[in-house]
Amino acid sequence: MIELAPSILAADFARLGEQVSSAAEGGGSVIHVDVMDGHFVPNLTVGPPLVKSLRKVTDLPLDCHLMIENPDQYIPEFAEAGADWISVHQEVCRHLNRTLDVIRSHGLLAGVVINPATPVETLSEVLNIVDYVLVMSVNPGFGAQKFIPGALHKIRRLAEFRTNRGLNYRIEVDGGIALDTVADVVRAGAELLVAGNAVFGQGDPKTNAQKLLKAANEATLQKV
Repeated sequence: MIELAPSILAADFARLGEQVSSAAEGGGSVIHVDVMDGHFVPNLTVGPPLVKSLRKVTDLPLDCHLMIENPDQYIPEFAEAGADWISVHQEVCRHLNRTLDVIRSHGLLAGVVINPATPVETLSEVLNIVDYVLVMSVNPGFGAQKFIPGALHKIRRLAEFRTNRGLNYRIEVDGGIALDTVADVVRAGAELLVAGNAVFGQGDPKTNAQKLLKAANEATLQKV
């Protein structure tokens, strides 16, 4: 099942509740929250207080993508604020298995993320304990970047690993997802599509979300 996860990084924060509702009306079923600390990535964004505010305006799952150093320190705060899913970067977790266990111990779905330069194979030992894998198709830190085509190979590899090992994690992709890239991503095997600029950048979020989902669902019919 294809799901659209609108990323609030590109939303108008002065109208956040309204924009999230509009994206949800267009078919967005997960709200993606990009958390950046200015250290692991060159940008500073939001924290648990915003997640707590979002929880008041939407019943959709809140997918918190922690692009931060020392994620273990903050997982309890995000859980308490109302996060439903938390994903952490392979590149920053010294004890990845333990960090994923910490997420799950709070009753949340646990995800692992890899940057464009990180091979899929580095996740081999945790694929059996994650609920989803997030493939970054841009270098994290800023929205509205151009899609890196090498991500398609990673998505295909993850789909192969899942089938060959009888696992059931979902495959999420984030970065440059738009009408001109979404079909390739879906055909490669991604099911969770994070889109910020394509939903909130210009025009009506509801209409934008509907168009993106329509293109994604059409692409599922073209899978080989």
